[in-house]
Amino acid sequence: MRQFLTYIAVGVTCALIDIGLMQFLILLNTHYMIATTAGFAAGLAINFLLHTHLTFKTEYAHGALFRYLIVVLANYGLTLVFVSTFHQWLDMAILGKVLSLPVIAIIGFILSKHWIYRNKEA
Repeated sequence: MRQFLTYIAVGVTCALIDIGLMQFLILLNTHYMIATTAGFAAGLAINFLLHTHLTFKTEYAHGALFRYLIVVLANYGLTLVFVSTFHQWLDMAILGKVLSLPVIAIIGFILSKHWIYRNKEA
């Protein structure tokens, strides 16, 4: 349970960075898809490093980074689906972003625990 709570705390921190940058760029009239991409990318390295060292208490490994990037790519695609859908339906891209976060958090934790860091236990 502690590992999951740490995972969520790291995720919330990175989500605030992600959403904050996205919203800031939208306020500067940046296209919502570019803003989404920039926000997503901003949290990427911090998220990996914090999960590696705090959540799963492992050392850096190229294999884990590769698996992490595959999961990130899948989550990025899922995020774009949510953002695009809510932008089309309600003209509220940020709502799509916020609603995508719990889905991505659950998928990310399961894949992190059982695939990305599969040989390591915290």
